[in-house]
This record gives sequence, C-alpha cells and structure tokens, in this order.
Amino acid sequence: MKKQNEYKAVSHDFDPVFDENSQVLILGTFPSMKSREHHFYYGHPQNRFWKVIARLTDSEVPKSIVEKKQLLLQHGIAIWDVIESCEIIGSSDSSIRNVVAADLNSLLSQCEIRKIYANGGTAKKLYERYSQKTTGREIIGLPSTSPANAAYSLDRLMEYWSVIKEECRW
Repeated sequence: MKKQNEYKAVSHDFDPVFDENSQVLILGTFPSMKSREHHFYYGHPQNRFWKVIARLTDSEVPKSIVEKKQLLLQHGIAIWDVIESCEIIGSSDSSIRNVVAADLNSLLSQCEIRKIYANGGTAKKLYERYSQKTTGREIIGLPSTSPANAAYSLDRLMEYWSVIKEECRW
C-alpha cells in the first residue's frame, strides 16, 4: 500500500477548456487530487477559482462541469495547466518533479489568446521554465485561488484578478 507521502506518477486526464473565441488563458500547475477525482479543474470545494470567475463575470457560481465550461466560454476565458504529467506527492505543487509540459501551442494556435495568466506563483515559475521558450509568450502571475493561499481573502484576490476583465469583451 502506498503511503500518503510517496511520489506518484500521474498524467492530466481531462482536456483544456477553450474555443475559437477564447481571449485569455488561465494556467494552473497540475490538477489537485480532488480535481483529478472530479475530472475537472479546481474541484476542491475550498478553492476559490469558481467564485473569482463568477465575480469577474457578474455571474452565479457554477456548480456542474457543464455550467463551469459554459461560464468560461461565454466570457472568452480558456483554462488549462502547465503540466501534462509529473510525479507528485498528493496535491503538493512544491513536490512536483519529472515534469512533462502540456503542449500549450496546440491551444494557442486555435484561438486568439491575448494574455496568459498564472493561477499562482508556482504555475508562473513552471510556465517560465517549461513553456515560455516554446510559446514565445509572457505570463502574468496572479495570486493562487488555492485554499492553501489563506493570506488572500476573496476580496483581496479580486483586486488582482480583476485585470482579466480588462482583456475580455464582455
């Protein structure tokens, strides 16, 4: 039986959310254990991502995966993760090793992304290390919506995340 503190090789098992109208791309690091269980992004109930997106778009907080996808696509927001596969202990971004980066150019070639944002400092660092050279695009770091980022209240997160609203045509 595997211990909680052992590395596990895992692969991303759900697709990015985007369409030809996507204008901004928000990148996370790699799905948490809860997200992997739910087979969709930001699945931990305490993660504030969906509350932030709802506030940005003056929408209700989506509940189902279908509602989440609709909310993103209606507002020109694409989401994905920097990492396609890695070894990780649980959901600990700080434990990530043996990274295989996601092919972000496959998404970027299919829509008119104007800005790329990182959901947290680790996503920004991983993008700069593994992806920026191949995409040729800068990334803007935003504070993580993770419950581990307790220093940021929802209101404080909104102060930073509101820059996304300026890039979209809502």
